Amino acid sequence: MTSYSPTIQLIATSPMGLEAVVAREVRELGYDQVTVENGRITYTGDLLAICRSNLWLRTSDRVLVRMAQFEAKSFDELFEGVKALPWADWIPEDGEFPVEGRSHKSQLSSVPACQGIVKKAVVDSMKQRYGTEWFRETGGRYVIEVSLLNDIATITLDTTGPGLHKRGYRKLVTEAPLKETMAAAMVLLSRWQPQQPLYDPFCGSGTIPIEAAMIGWNLAPGLRRSFNSESWPLIGEELWEQAREEAYDSVKDDIPLQIGGSDIDASAIEVALAAAKAAGLANDLTFKTIPVGKALPTGDYGCLLTNPPYGERLGDSGEVERALRQFGHMYKQLPNWSAYLLSPSKQLEHYVGRHADKKRKLFNGRIECNLFQFFAPGGLYGWRKGAGQAEENGRKET
Repeated sequence: MTSYSPTIQLIATSPMGLEAVVAREVRELGYDQVTVENGRITYTGDLLAICRSNLWLRTSDRVLVRMAQFEAKSFDELFEGVKALPWADWIPEDGEFPVEGRSHKSQLSSVPACQGIVKKAVVDSMKQRYGTEWFRETGGRYVIEVSLLNDIATITLDTTGPGLHKRGYRKLVTEAPLKETMAAAMVLLSRWQPQQPLYDPFCGSGTIPIEAAMIGWNLAPGLRRSFNSESWPLIGEELWEQAREEAYDSVKDDIPLQIGGSDIDASAIEVALAAAKAAGLANDLTFKTIPVGKALPTGDYGCLLTNPPYGERLGDSGEVERALRQFGHMYKQLPNWSAYLLSPSKQLEHYVGRHADKKRKLFNGRIECNLFQFFAPGGLYGWRKGAGQAEENGRKET
């Protein structure tokens, strides 16, 4: 294990509207020094926290090291602030270090110019450590970002690489697929429990059922992929091995799952089956090619969790309206089930036939949606009371 394990500031970036969910995940990992801002959750950790965060965060987009934050109203201030950072502690002599940038409401408004200044400052800093004038950049990848907001520069180092929504199980995609991070957020926001049936009648490529199964079995979503920082000498292979061993030891795959989905599109179901197989869940999830009007799940108590089609995303408005009406008819036959639908539709409650108990604004890509939440009788946890009563009645009958 590496002998150098500094206390560092980490940033888990968040889709708009999911900051509280990401913050809850960070705290559940054991990191309680958390600051929540728009689009980012900042927290304190060590090098092992980088590994754990990448492996476990289901709803974050990526994990960044916050190298520094300082005022930069001029290129000189930006250059000196970046140059003063210990880049050679993180980046080896052969490391590849591209610079990305963005600027909003700042005097340094030219992003390409800021990127160039940051690159030059990092090179100058590393020259002092390595005693060379030229860096080949043929080794591991260390993506640096300069983000300027109201003349405050935040300098970060990306530990993730491809976004955390890329779990590794979805090789094929359907039209307008739901991101894995959003599907996981829907499951977490529903407070679904693995003992409870869960069904998605508009399952598409199966993302919601797969993410639910991974949550139910406590499968770390990053176990089947790699990350940029796995090749970083500062972290070392042993810390990554430790984090992965912890994740494997935490799996609870002895819990019986009652999770399924259906879709009218047979090709989408083929994609869902392939994804379930790639995720190691082929024998534990059920997928069917049927229209929503015939998708009546079994079980006295359960959770409908779905992202129905909508006009802005796919299909025409007439088809969407018919599908939502059929969902409403189906839902009326499940009086003890809760339902959670992510949709931009202003008429969704009308089609379902009742007012939502709660609505939460979320963004599916760039489309503003609501997570419409219809609770089972007894409120958010009513199914537990009913299920417990049914179990008690069963004992009395025997």
